[in-house]
Amino acid sequence: MANKTENTPKSDSSPNHMIARNRKARHDYEIIDTYEAGISLIGSEVKSLRLGKVNISDSYATVTKGQAFLKNLHISPYAMATVNAHEPLRIRRLLLHKREIRKLTRALDEQGLTIVPLALYFKKGLVKIELAVARGRKKFDKREAQSKRDSDRAMQRAIKIDN
Repeated sequence: MANKTENTPKSDSSPNHMIARNRKARHDYEIIDTYEAGISLIGSEVKSLRLGKVNISDSYATVTKGQAFLKNLHISPYAMATVNAHEPLRIRRLLLHKREIRKLTRALDEQGLTIVPLALYFKKGLVKIELAVARGRKKFDKREAQSKRDSDRAMQRAIKIDN
């Protein structure tokens, strides 16, 4: 008899089920360090995330009074929610250890660094967010990084063809 799990779609409780990725961040910022954090949500927000109704491209994290917060994360209201639906752009608390928050605070004190989200995903049924301490790139830095990527790809292709 065939195994029934082979044909079933990937569920939300599978390891690292991706909800959203911030592709623009790796282009606009030089990534220095990454962290994985939990995020404090209410029920209707989780339902919207399961439907993929989220935009993380304009969001960023701050540290205030020893706690980390995520701002400008847009989670669309859940259509089936009751009167107590959530605000789409509310400030959400990030769940990090104290030592991680201290590291982030030191990074923010350094000039030109910011904390941007890279990805939002489910991990063992919990919503996690991948944060990056990053430095903004200037326009010429972006062009330089793109040309380096292109040359690396060309070298890899040449090596692959030779083998």
